[in-house]
Amino acid sequence: MKNETHKHATNGADCCSADAKINNQKKQTHDHDHDHGHDHNHDEVAGWKMFLPAILSFVLLMIAIGIDNYFPIAIFTGWVRVGWYLLAYLPVGWPVLKEAIQNMRNGAFFTEFFLMSIATLGAFYIGEYPEGVAVMLFYAIGELFQTLAVTRAKSNIKALLDQRPDTATVMVDGNPVTKKAATITIGEIIQLKPGEKVALDGILLSDSATFNTAALTGESKPDTKRKGDTVLAGMINLNTSGLVEVTTAYTDSKLSKILEMVQEATAKKAPTELFIRKFANIYTPIVVFLAIGICLLPMLFVSDYNFNDWLYRALVFLVVSCPCALVISIPLGYFGGIGAASKNGILFKGSTFLDTMASIQAVVMDKTGTLTKGVFKVQEVVASGYTEQELVHYTAALETHSTHPVGTAIIAYANGGEKGIPVTEVEEIAGHGLKGRINGKTILAGNVKLLQKFKIPYDTAIENTPYTIITVAIDGQYVGYFLISDEIKEDAPQAIANLHQLGIQTVMLSGDKQAVVSAVANELRIDTAYGDLLPEDKVRQVQQLKDRNLKLAFVGDGVNDAPVIALADAGIAMGGLGSDATIETADIVIQNDQPSKIHTAIAIGKKTKQIVWQNIGMAFIVKAVVLILGAGGLATMWEAVFADVGVALLAILNAVRIQKMKF
Repeated sequence: MKNETHKHATNGADCCSADAKINNQKKQTHDHDHDHGHDHNHDEVAGWKMFLPAILSFVLLMIAIGIDNYFPIAIFTGWVRVGWYLLAYLPVGWPVLKEAIQNMRNGAFFTEFFLMSIATLGAFYIGEYPEGVAVMLFYAIGELFQTLAVTRAKSNIKALLDQRPDTATVMVDGNPVTKKAATITIGEIIQLKPGEKVALDGILLSDSATFNTAALTGESKPDTKRKGDTVLAGMINLNTSGLVEVTTAYTDSKLSKILEMVQEATAKKAPTELFIRKFANIYTPIVVFLAIGICLLPMLFVSDYNFNDWLYRALVFLVVSCPCALVISIPLGYFGGIGAASKNGILFKGSTFLDTMASIQAVVMDKTGTLTKGVFKVQEVVASGYTEQELVHYTAALETHSTHPVGTAIIAYANGGEKGIPVTEVEEIAGHGLKGRINGKTILAGNVKLLQKFKIPYDTAIENTPYTIITVAIDGQYVGYFLISDEIKEDAPQAIANLHQLGIQTVMLSGDKQAVVSAVANELRIDTAYGDLLPEDKVRQVQQLKDRNLKLAFVGDGVNDAPVIALADAGIAMGGLGSDATIETADIVIQNDQPSKIHTAIAIGKKTKQIVWQNIGMAFIVKAVVLILGAGGLATMWEAVFADVGVALLAILNAVRIQKMKF
């Protein structure tokens, strides 16, 4: 990132880059000494005070224009008149002149500061004082509105996400003590009052509590948690007092990671944004040399050549050529897209993924935890050679060494019967199940592939049931199975239907057996579904789709999905139930685990790209027209101001409107 910051400091085209606006606070502090690029962060100048220089300049300009045209004063001539206009110019012009000088010292000559300085000083040179002041004044006002737009976009996202209270009530020897949230350690018990926000991630110790999770998930519906459930920082306790045991440090909470993701998101630039910045690098010096040509070349061909007339045309050309409308509105458009997604409980880790989602052709999904709730219940236990109770207790004891939802279901079914059973030499066999030793016996628990791997015969009829099967073998003998069912998420059918409406191909990949996968796929009307897959099989299936030149997104939640998420053009993680490894690897995180948000993410990507290209088209068309008119002497500085500042403001308004849209 240091290299990128340095580039920003020395590249003229980056003068309006969003980097300076949306870097996190830590980086702002570091970059302040090194970055002389265009910075729209004016946090130190609050509210209306930002407008004081522009207001002063405007008042002085209006007085001067009034004296020039309506209320003539005898002494308002010569150096008095020049001095007055100079006073009107300095409040808005001096900061720009200073930035131009600093950038030139760093080797960046062709910046917008250089363009505006030359254009306005040139206007003073030919005696067009009102226009020189007006151009700089309107440019300064445009910059202020850009600053407000960026600051508002930042504060909107910060307000959406940074819901952590600074303090929390900790129970010490049975007494409530208020402590700073950042100093609370893992294992401490915090007390939650009704209406209070959770300060740190933890486990609910009370019987139940209802929380507003909108800040984290974008979901307004209250979520009731039971004893032992995970409670996350930023949730709001709605009804009863409760106790939460802290499980994660303040800086490591899920909300902290979410904030970090959003703050770092704009470091990954979209291809469109990178193209415009590279284009501006070439475009800006070209128009400077064209302006010089407009001013000087006519003397070779025009008999009544007047230097001041052609200089005026060149100055108009320079003002129009300023690339500000492009290089500020485009990053702001992507930033608006990231903000709109955050509001809907979707985290994009970079603007490049907004572009990617806009062109997705296929969505590949995991089954458990993505399309289904991942909340399993044991429906039936069939034992052979052992009693049902022995089978349940042994298997549950082994599953205590697993985090898989199926294992959790078996443990819940055992209802504590697994406690006190010693398990040793536990080994997880990826994509198959668990192996361990209990009372000197080797026990296997997993899918049928586990039995096949160890060449243990079993009743093959169980492969045809449309439910999840966990088979068990002890000392090389098949001893029974658990019949377990999962529930499809409420919005999963609508999610698939929405994707089909967009003409997007849907594929489901699962480690579960084919009969279960096919049953879910048929119910949801998924185009293609593959079961009995190991992690490497999922990678192979996704690679085959990529070999068909399909732009695809993969959606998953388990740690086994991390390699596939990394391979896909856009990796999407379910953030509520998802593993940390998957969330870290993913490009996009759906915080409330709703598959319908996949369509929302695509819609936001498409709308963001549409707005960005609207801004590009508008800026190019208006600038091209006024550039031609200016070169021909048909446009004045006033038209030039509109082509620069006016178009920039229109582009900004167009960019920020995405945050008001409903998806």
